[in-house]
Amino acid sequence: MFGSCNMDLVAYVGTAPKRGETVLGREFRTAPGGKGANQAVAAARAGAEALMIGAVGEDELGGGLREALRGFGVDTRGLRTVPGNSGTAHIVVDDDGGNAIVVVPGANATVDSLAPGDAELIASSGALLLQLEIPFAGVESAAAAGRSAGVPVILTPAPAAELSAELLANVDVLVPNEHEAAVLTGRDDPDAALRELVERVPEAIITLGAEGALYGNAAGEVVRSPAHRVRAVDTTAAGDTFVGVFAAARARGAEVREALAAASAASALAVGRHGAMSSMPTEQEIREFRG
Repeated sequence: MFGSCNMDLVAYVGTAPKRGETVLGREFRTAPGGKGANQAVAAARAGAEALMIGAVGEDELGGGLREALRGFGVDTRGLRTVPGNSGTAHIVVDDDGGNAIVVVPGANATVDSLAPGDAELIASSGALLLQLEIPFAGVESAAAAGRSAGVPVILTPAPAAELSAELLANVDVLVPNEHEAAVLTGRDDPDAALRELVERVPEAIITLGAEGALYGNAAGEVVRSPAHRVRAVDTTAAGDTFVGVFAAARARGAEVREALAAASAASALAVGRHGAMSSMPTEQEIREFRG
């Protein structure tokens, strides 16, 4: 994984505040997160050997993030410590399980290029997961290194942003949610968005929340993967869980339908629990859930 590490600062409320409004929360928690770190933990919990490349600050949060990743079985050899504060994510979760998030990059803003040894770590991987919570220059550098080494590059385009042709040329699988797909294509219809995305990259998956996921590839294959019907209490890490588990399955050689099914089951388990990393299921839990 090459991406962000944040400490999540989470407030739980009945209804999320509107602009200019103050509401009382019922609970506050801190938890390790960040899309890069989340995906690394999801893959590790699903049985993969996950390695994190990124940065944390010299503050207390940085040490906590490093130890948390190690505790979840993630290799932190590529996680460097830089002066200043670690990244933070300020999250509001409502009673319907919805969330709103403000990310302050902190140390993540320094990950704008490959550090010495990063290219070798990427080359030794079965898959490279990327997100957009670090500078674009860092994402582009990592994607180019992955392509050069023949490592499949899987990109989650979040937060939503336009992507350069140079970056897309090095992406094998693009995994936006419905909103991100609309930003990338200008199309609100997921089927239309998918058709456009697979003209730019070999494979794409649009995650659709409670409606499951939609997969397509440049060869014209389309797979609709249904979601499991569960009561959502916290959707914070659902997308990261999906991508991490999908990548772990594909790295083991699973076919697309099997990888999608495992990822959907993992996401269903994650949304039924509070937190980000702490909500992610183990390989055994995923297997038992699927029956």
